[in-house]
Amino acid sequence: MTTWKLGDHTVRRIGFGAMRLDPATGVAVLRRAVELGVDHFDTAQFYGAANELIREALSPYPPELLIATKVGPGTSPERGFYYATTAAELRAQVEDNLRVLGVDSLGLVNLRVPDDSGSLGDHFAVLAAMRDEGLIQHLGVSNVRTEQLHEAMTIAPVVCVQNSYSVDQRTDDPLIDLCASQGIAYVPFSSMVGGPTAAVQAAADAQGVSPQQIRLAWTLHRSPNILAIPGTGKIPHLEQNVAAGGLQLTAQELAILGARERS
Repeated sequence: MTTWKLGDHTVRRIGFGAMRLDPATGVAVLRRAVELGVDHFDTAQFYGAANELIREALSPYPPELLIATKVGPGTSPERGFYYATTAAELRAQVEDNLRVLGVDSLGLVNLRVPDDSGSLGDHFAVLAAMRDEGLIQHLGVSNVRTEQLHEAMTIAPVVCVQNSYSVDQRTDDPLIDLCASQGIAYVPFSSMVGGPTAAVQAAADAQGVSPQQIRLAWTLHRSPNILAIPGTGKIPHLEQNVAAGGLQLTAQELAILGARERS
């Protein structure tokens, strides 16, 4: 499996997304992920018990592990799901992640913005100030358009973009290429999303793997700066996801998949 430089960490291109962790199996799944070589874990405090499970399973964290979290969205008994609107709310979210993960500094924090949002400058500047304080090591952005990435880059270095992208949903192709040219990781949070297609199924049958593995493999073939973060609550699915990082799609399979989805 190839690697990419994410901040000051060199990580394997198949990571792990913690959103779907099950409290009953989460610790075992996380520890098995490390055994399989996963060194990039994506989480968030609003994912329920994910941060608690990560701390229980992986702390004290080996230096090669990168734990990436995100802020912006939050949950509370009074408000339900919400987006932070003030500097104080963003700081509180960062501090919650620090406390629950049990660290003094977060390796990577992504600012997740709402759909159709405008300027992210004020919020990103809050995180940049916390980076200067040493509470955050690296910054990324999530659910953004190209102009928002450019805006963030004028405030502080951006090491990753986390957006929706898959073989079926490719509106971010130009943004991926821009990120690659800048050395920025592109981290799709939906690389396995999509219904059955003849092209994906044909490649899966030829390779003797699942359609989901083909989707993951295709995503990694798309560009070397793409880091996939598939999530699961089951060890067999985890093992299949990691194995997808070693699949080699043929030139014909890549051409058929690419041509179909570009048409």
